[in-house]
Amino acid sequence: MTTPASGAQPGLAAPLVVRTVPVDLADLPLLDLLPEQDHVSWLRRGEGLVGWGVAARLDTSGPTRFSDAVKWWSETIARADVVDTVGEPGSGPVCFGAFAFADDPGDSVLVIPEVVVGLRGDRAWLTTVSVDAPELQPATAARPPVGLTFSDGARNGEEWMSVVADAVGRITSGALEKVVLARDLIATTDEPLDVRWPLRRLAENYEMCWTFHVDGLFGATPEMLVRRERGLVTSRVLAGTIRRTGDDERDLALAATLARSSKDLEEHEYAVRSVADALEPHCSSMNVPEAPFVLHLPNVMHLATDVNGVVHDLASSLQLAESLHPSAAVGGTPTAAATALIHEIEGMPRDRYAGPVGWMDASGDGEWGIALRSAQVIESGVRLFAGCGIVASSDPEAELAESQAKFVPVRDALEAG
Repeated sequence: MTTPASGAQPGLAAPLVVRTVPVDLADLPLLDLLPEQDHVSWLRRGEGLVGWGVAARLDTSGPTRFSDAVKWWSETIARADVVDTVGEPGSGPVCFGAFAFADDPGDSVLVIPEVVVGLRGDRAWLTTVSVDAPELQPATAARPPVGLTFSDGARNGEEWMSVVADAVGRITSGALEKVVLARDLIATTDEPLDVRWPLRRLAENYEMCWTFHVDGLFGATPEMLVRRERGLVTSRVLAGTIRRTGDDERDLALAATLARSSKDLEEHEYAVRSVADALEPHCSSMNVPEAPFVLHLPNVMHLATDVNGVVHDLASSLQLAESLHPSAAVGGTPTAAATALIHEIEGMPRDRYAGPVGWMDASGDGEWGIALRSAQVIESGVRLFAGCGIVASSDPEAELAESQAKFVPVRDALEAG
């Protein structure tokens, strides 16, 4: 389903009128601008993009969800009346998207906000789409959740460990090399959630991650599926995790243990290989580091590798994201066998969890993260997600503990106080 631009006649969408101009934010944080409804965001270390209102929207699903979105965006931009005096990645027309993990079930969305505010270094800009320029000022304060309670999702801990043990047995038998299994947690609230509340806390506590919100899907992902900027492409691969203790000396020792862990190095190698293989057809040159580094986050540490390349074709950032999804970091190896096993034994619909989420501009540049450390607003509250990479040497109890650690960012962000 497509929602036309404001003012369009039924059956005939009016061309978008897009204007981008420099602005002075006067140190006003981007998140402070957001109204309570119809907002989107993509932030890291205080910089990025926020927007609100809906100038146009595409809802799609199934195996053609990416190509549907690419076609719709290209056609919409081709008809738009654009004046962009800034010329930065993310200025001019911008869409925000969130895509389902699987062909079925799950819905995907692409949204063009009426207003977008961007900040990059010392440059800030305002983009309006078929509306007058608003006065940039702080919006109403975010409301904390009311009556927040947590309960098991599709499976409790014991049930999920049994699923992990089943997967280990399949891997040991040679059916596949790795599979990523996820579980969910339900947060119930007495009143509809004001997403700005957890967004602000995530942005403050996980500033090295990409804090996002699109159509009720929000979180702080540490994993960049793909960034395309002026011909350069980057993908940050995370696989291999250890929980932090809060003791700096102890955590340094744990980081060294993680960097030597054969189980985690094996899991990481599968993920890096899948990303490099997917990007190679689009790149004239690539840099794939031989060894990962340890990424330190407030709650966990990950083995991480940044894969870089030079794009030699016209593939947009969203088309590159389609090529990469699902990587071994969120699906497994081999991809077909892993995704089939997920469908068979995981026991829940992932919807948009672990799917691409991010933004793209008219040039095709953009950033698409993997929707990890994330949650989806539902009718009664919020559905939180966490997943773990399972290989032959995985221990179900250790994987359960890892999944619990991965719930922490969003769970803590929902808490009042």
